[in-house]
Amino acid sequence: MARDHMILSAFFFNPQGDHRMSWRHPRAPGREVLDFEFYRDLVQAAERARIDTIFVADHVSIWDSVKSGVAHYANARLEPLTLLSALASVTKHIGLITTASSSYSEPYNVARMFASLDHISKGRASWNVVTSAMDEEARNFGRDGNIEHAFRYERAAEFLDIVKALWDSWEDEALLIDKASGHFADPDKVHPIDHKGKHFKVRGPLNVSRPPQGHPLIVQAGSSEDGKNFATAQADAHFAIYSTKEDGIKYRQDINERLARHGRRPESFKILPGILPIVAASEAEGREKQEYLQTLLPDQVGIDLLSSWSGLDLSLFPPDGPLPPLPDESTFNGGRTSLNRVKQWAKQNLSLREIARKLANSGSVPTVAGTPVQIADQLQDWFVSGAADGFNLMFPLLPEDWVNFAEQVVPELQRRGVFPTEYGPGTLRDRFGLARPANRFAEQRDNARAVS
Repeated sequence: MARDHMILSAFFFNPQGDHRMSWRHPRAPGREVLDFEFYRDLVQAAERARIDTIFVADHVSIWDSVKSGVAHYANARLEPLTLLSALASVTKHIGLITTASSSYSEPYNVARMFASLDHISKGRASWNVVTSAMDEEARNFGRDGNIEHAFRYERAAEFLDIVKALWDSWEDEALLIDKASGHFADPDKVHPIDHKGKHFKVRGPLNVSRPPQGHPLIVQAGSSEDGKNFATAQADAHFAIYSTKEDGIKYRQDINERLARHGRRPESFKILPGILPIVAASEAEGREKQEYLQTLLPDQVGIDLLSSWSGLDLSLFPPDGPLPPLPDESTFNGGRTSLNRVKQWAKQNLSLREIARKLANSGSVPTVAGTPVQIADQLQDWFVSGAADGFNLMFPLLPEDWVNFAEQVVPELQRRGVFPTEYGPGTLRDRFGLARPANRFAEQRDNARAVS
């Protein structure tokens, strides 16, 4: 993909929208969020607009360790790899991104699931690698609490290297299915990986042949120091959170320095910051839509969510008072990206209640409200300035805001020539402008031949 075309990824974590109380909106879906047809219609609307990818985020737990969790925000949802496999059958072009945890999965299982999705979708699969920061998740996998932060990323690095090796364990020409000779596969091109590391012991080879993309596109979303180091070493794309164009330019400079330390060029790594677009007749009307969702938020939900992000029981503090001292990032075992965002708000002298209300609104990404022209103006400005390679679009109300963006903002971006009117050819990697990874085993053999 040329740099003059931004990348757009339509995101959802909550099936009704990315406000904690989207499900209460009169026009929000109800039980149909467990029906395939709801997601089919959403994704086909995005594909008609030529949006590059959908991104289905995920946890492997519900939020039930606080008072308001099950009552107000249990967030029941479909398992995403199953869902995306079904959506692959009713789409042709749109990329299919979802989350799998390196802390609470095994490399062999993840490798075969994403390889299978890549085959089913003809090269449209993408894995968002997460290390998982919630104690609720840990308790579903034999632990009393979450794995220590640095240890999670150490495990993730080994995990991802194994998965990539398993994807390479079948060379591209290994699968023969030659009925005349009776040869199903070339044994010289199917390889055990024989991995023996600190966290895993995996023999291989995979029982799925090499994916169409070589390696499905790798995405990473953490902006802690560990997260950024992991992303620049291992990932192809990065979902980031920052509030201004200037912050985005500085963020790209920081990322480029880290990429250089790994011998990588900036164009090999796409940064997609999260934004919350609200299409309306005016900016004021867009803000009114957002404020209506805020009126649906019980104070307890916001306070509980802020407690989770900060690692403190904030129900013990006056809601209209300041935040108490927050933990140091270096000793915090939860989500450090989330903690740092709370610290930024605390510096603005906001009350505990005010920060909790901000947090309920899609966590922490900036809102872009207004007419299609106003929204396109801001996206184009960030893109042209180098603050973003594209955007992770998070909508407060589904399907309404998703469809409004697809039908009104995308045509404006296309009119300006910063977003394509048709999908480009090839796989998801091709459309992101990223090279197909070489097969490590084929390279080893070719290098050995060159030496001999």
